[in-house]
Order: sequence, then structure tokens, then C-alpha cells
Amino acid sequence: MFGMCLAASVFGAEAAATPDAPSAAFPVTIRIDAAHSLGDLHPIWRFFGADEPNYSTMKNGAKLIGELGALKPKHVYFRTHNLLTTGDGTPALKWGSTNAYTEDAAGNPVYDWTIVDHIFDTGLQRGVKPYVQIGFMPEAMSTHPVPYRHHWTPAAKYDEIYTGWAYPPKDYVKWGELIYQWTKHCVEKYGRAEVESWYWEVWNEPNIGYWRGTFEEYCKLYDFAVDGVRRALPTARVGGPEVAGGAGGDFLHKFLEHCARGTNSATGKIGSPLDFLSFHAKGYPGFTDSHVRMGLSNEFNDIDGAFAVVASFPEYKRTPIVIGEADPDGCAACQGPQLGYRNSTLYSSYTAAAFARMHDLAAKHGVNLEGAVTWAFTFEDVPYFAGFRQLATNGIDLPVLSVFRMMSKMSGDRLAVESSADAGLEAIRKHGVRLTPDISALAARDGDRLTVLVWHYHDDDVPGAPASVELRLRDLPWGDGAVTLTHYRIDERHSNAFTVWKDLGSPQEPTPAQYAQLEKAGQLTPLRDPQSVTVDSGRLETRFDLPRQAVSLLIFDRK
Repeated sequence: MFGMCLAASVFGAEAAATPDAPSAAFPVTIRIDAAHSLGDLHPIWRFFGADEPNYSTMKNGAKLIGELGALKPKHVYFRTHNLLTTGDGTPALKWGSTNAYTEDAAGNPVYDWTIVDHIFDTGLQRGVKPYVQIGFMPEAMSTHPVPYRHHWTPAAKYDEIYTGWAYPPKDYVKWGELIYQWTKHCVEKYGRAEVESWYWEVWNEPNIGYWRGTFEEYCKLYDFAVDGVRRALPTARVGGPEVAGGAGGDFLHKFLEHCARGTNSATGKIGSPLDFLSFHAKGYPGFTDSHVRMGLSNEFNDIDGAFAVVASFPEYKRTPIVIGEADPDGCAACQGPQLGYRNSTLYSSYTAAAFARMHDLAAKHGVNLEGAVTWAFTFEDVPYFAGFRQLATNGIDLPVLSVFRMMSKMSGDRLAVESSADAGLEAIRKHGVRLTPDISALAARDGDRLTVLVWHYHDDDVPGAPASVELRLRDLPWGDGAVTLTHYRIDERHSNAFTVWKDLGSPQEPTPAQYAQLEKAGQLTPLRDPQSVTVDSGRLETRFDLPRQAVSLLIFDRK
């Protein structure tokens, strides 16, 4: 599945071409009730992550970290694997290291926080906080240390990455002491209040190859790790289990049972602390009839199933949930024709539709959704638009990053939305978006500002007619008069460096002038200059065409 060629990955979206679709727009009506609040619009979008921690300290990685931090300074989080992996800090695909723990000849611990501090410092200096993943197993502590370092490529078998870092520790007491010393160091370096604002979670996807131990051994790993964190900082925010596949079969259920009623291996007491809980949800794209077909239903089913398990535990129903990885597919560092969506607006429109509906899935089960980690960052020393799942390529932002820029501009109360082209949450969960497109909106009001995110999404990457959207706002509390409308857009010609790059001939060595043009094209772009619109008897209407795979953000300001 993963051994696909680079050219197919880069140009997979173009291979989807079919005969021209009808150009006539079809009507869609979206109604928003400004007086009908659904509660606070929580900024669930503000979490990002990657396998490779060391990329974040390099030129383009640090640049992207700065862009993420600017979205909501000191409220954005970055989660990464390999913070305890043994090595010299040289990154590679699905690999990273910090050399935080080694042992001397007598087997005594040697702690070195230099590289991990550099990773955290890079984020904190740019407004991004650590979502600290406690993993993976240092070589000196692993029960099966040989082989340890893997050398994975997109053409390799995925299982080849599961080497010595994935095994349980030889000594759980030493493991707990490592985590204690690490947390203690962070408190001393960054201050108690700062570290209290972080997330500390144990391991990654322990129900699949990332953990080469048993379920019981994972619970023991969790207990000793959490005990180490809490001994250094009793008020630290700790959690897990970052299970793959939503509920991961019965793994999530058994883990919650352990935390609620099991015997703690580190303390001997009943139960283990759980301040937030986490799982992963992935879509499942394919390549059919010469085009990409996304699998949004797969991601929604992962989320729906995990939320149902959480809701079945009264003691955890209101515990904050972070979907530790929420993405259209399962491998950021893979390539292939089924992944040809990544550079295009199919990725951005999928992301808009998916994040908006996560709020609805949480409301369905009455659980407390804190956030969702977009497992996409950037890769150094790879070709431009190489077909990896990332937010930027060689310092050039992809269209998907502008969706997060849009969402960062939304705040206040989430408002009730009705759309005549809403595909429906349950229908999408069961069948995906395979017949008519899904065109709907996420809306919020914050004082004299009302924001509306509108998407036009379909699972199939084939041409389609634009939607002629009539947006109707009612029960506006501002009184009659003029309101300023600012309209941002992501489509083929707006907020889209990929299209510009292709127009330039797909250069792998762009000139300085071309690079500057691409940088500018990757920013969030207004559809037109701000305009004045009128509120009449608490109502306002505006119309616009929305192409297939496009996303719009409309901001109404009453000043």
C-alpha cells in the first residue's frame, strides 16, 4: 500500500481529471440563527503533531512552528514522537531522537536534556506549548534493544519501524525515575505555572506495533510514568492512552477500567490519574476510477465509537478528550496515488468539514472535546510538494494551513446552522459523501463580530458544479444599519501555492522571485475587498458562488 512512486503522489490530484463537469451553479441556502447559541465554540483545531521532533528545530520547521504559534499565541500545542528515543538528534522519515537517557558502564542513569530542551524552546519562543508524549523507550532501558535505529522509506513495509524503541523497559522503577527527572527538570527550567499548562501523555498507539508489550504491561508503563510526573509536579495534567482506531477494539474500555478501578502498579492504590484521555481517528482514502476517493466516514466512525466508550463511564464522561491524531489517512510520511489529495484543496475542504462535525459528534454523546491533533507538519530536504501529509513544503504553505487560519479567526458562541445541502452527520458517518456534495457551515458570534466558515466538500476528487450559496442571517442583535463583510477564500486561485507552483512549471529550484511569489500565494487570501452590507430588521442576506473543494470564511463586523 505504501510503496508508491513520488510522481504519482505529487500529481495524483491531476490524474483525477475527467470530462468537464457542468458549469452551471446549483442553489444552496444556509440559514444561521444568531440568537440560538449551541454553547462556546471551543478552539479544538489548535493542536498539531509529527513523528519527527527534530524537524521542528530546523529552518523550515521553526518557520512553520512560528506560523502555528501566531494563530493563537500560547494556546497552540505541538505533539511529537521520539522525545526519549536514543540517538544524536538527526531526523529522518518517521524517526527522531534526543539521547535524553543513557547509562554508564555500571548501569547508572545519565540524563541529558539538551536536545529535548531545544525542541521545547523552539516552540515556546514562538507561542507553541508542548503536548508532551512520554516515549519512546531509550536503548539502554529496552528489553529488546537490538535492532534499535530503523531506516524507513515510503517504499518499505510499515512494520519495519517497530524496533527496540517499541519495547517495555527492563526496569519500571528506572522508567518512572526517568520521567520524574524529566518533569523535575522542566519545572526548574520553565517554571511550575508553565509546565502545569502542558499535556503529559503516555506513549503512542499501544494497541498496535508501537507497543511490543502486553496490555497489562502498558498499564504498568502508564502507572509508573504518571507517578513520575506527579511526584515532580502533583498538579501536572496527565493522560492517555493515544489508542489507534478510535476505541481500538476493547483497548480503550479496558484502559478506562484500569484507571477507574484497577490496581496501580506504581503506588499499589486503586486507580490511576487520568486528567484527559486520547485516541486516534483516521480517514481511509483510496484510488478508484482514476481519481482519489476520500474516506471521511472512517474517521467519523473512529470518533463516534470512542466517544461512545467514554460516555459509558460516568466518571469520565466530562473528562477532556484530545483526539491525539485526527487525519484523512494513517501515514504522513507515506506517498502514493491514493494520497494525491494532500497538496490540493481536497485536503483543505475535507479538514473544514471534518473539524466542524467533530463538535456535533461530541454533542451527540455529551462528551467534553478539548481538541484534535492534526498529525501534519513539514519535512526537510525533500522535493517541493513531494506528496507527504504536511502543512508546508520547503517553507511554502499548503492550502490546508489556511483552514486553520480561518478557524483561528472564529470565537464566541457556536450558532445553529441549517443548510439545504447538508449531507447529514449520520449519513456521512455511515456512507461518506459519495452522492451529492456536503455544503454547510460552522458559525460563531462574539460580541459585534459574527463569523461563518462554509465548505463545499465531496469524497470524490472529480470536477463538479459550483454552489450558488445564499447565506441568510437572522435575529442579529446589532440593530439596523451597515456591517462590514470580509470574505476569505481557499480554492484553485486563492490561498493556493500549489496551483501557482504548477503554473510556474513545477520548479524544484525556484528563483528568489518565484519563491517570494509562492510564499505570498500560500497565505490566506481575501476573495475581494471588504464591503458594506446592510442589516434590516435583524436580518442580513448575501450571495456568493462556492466552487467544489472550496472553503470560505465570512466575517461580519458591526463597529
